[in-house]
Amino acid sequence: MSISHAPPPESPATGLPEKTGTPDTPDAGPELVPLVPSSTRRTRVPRWLRRTSGPLLLLALWQLLSSTGVLTADVLASPGTIARVGRDLIADGSLPSAMGVSLQRVAVGLLFGLVVGTGLALVSGLFRVGEDLVDASVQMLRTVPFVGLIPLFIIWFGIGEAPKIAIITLGVSFPLYLNIYAGIRGVDSQLIEAGESLGLGRWGLVRHVVLPGALPGAMTGLRYSLGIAWLALVFAEQVNADSGIGFLMVQARDFLRTDVIVVCLIVYAFLGLLADFVVRSLERLLLQWRPTFTGR
Repeated sequence: MSISHAPPPESPATGLPEKTGTPDTPDAGPELVPLVPSSTRRTRVPRWLRRTSGPLLLLALWQLLSSTGVLTADVLASPGTIARVGRDLIADGSLPSAMGVSLQRVAVGLLFGLVVGTGLALVSGLFRVGEDLVDASVQMLRTVPFVGLIPLFIIWFGIGEAPKIAIITLGVSFPLYLNIYAGIRGVDSQLIEAGESLGLGRWGLVRHVVLPGALPGAMTGLRYSLGIAWLALVFAEQVNADSGIGFLMVQARDFLRTDVIVVCLIVYAFLGLLADFVVRSLERLLLQWRPTFTGR
């Protein structure tokens, strides 16, 4: 005698086979999640420790090479010597005085560069006529190395503070112009149409749509400009300077003092890092409305 197995009854609502399991024998148990041993979990290292590990390792390698004689004092002074020289320069007041003069030059040049670069970018970015009149000339001038204009600036402005400020202003203007101009022209046209549909006029669109949309590019341009401002300062303070960090470097070069030169370079680096930190903090404050990817 053969035993036939009847197919499970179909559900009248769906036409699909009904489940025949009982409460005592469920069809499927809960999904099992494999446990990860705590020893294999990644240890979270503080970010400040990760960011400082690179410079500290480089400093340790530098000290090791100096201690073993691979790096001699006439080639590059040891970190201990540089720290002692820096402390002496601070104690006699020469380094703080030089920093004050250099900061003043950068601040004035940056202010003039902000006015020139931003003004030209607004004229060229907001108006087609302005673009036709301004953009070609700016694109042509920015390809000329601003350092190569130092002889002309000396002839035009003399050997005082004016050529130094002019060099910094010129170096700052072009990154600001390019980034603000690109930010203005990169605003989404759909946002412009949405603003027009809401009744915004020409200046209302500029104020509420175009300028906020160009703000990220402007902040990027400001960061680039600050870096170039310190670079331009190095060249500017080689032009018959009698004060400033560059003047200390020129004196140290004449006396073959690599320790003083490295101290001045470290000061340049820290001032640039501080300025970049200020701009990044300002960027986080002004661009809170724009979510960005911060890495994994």
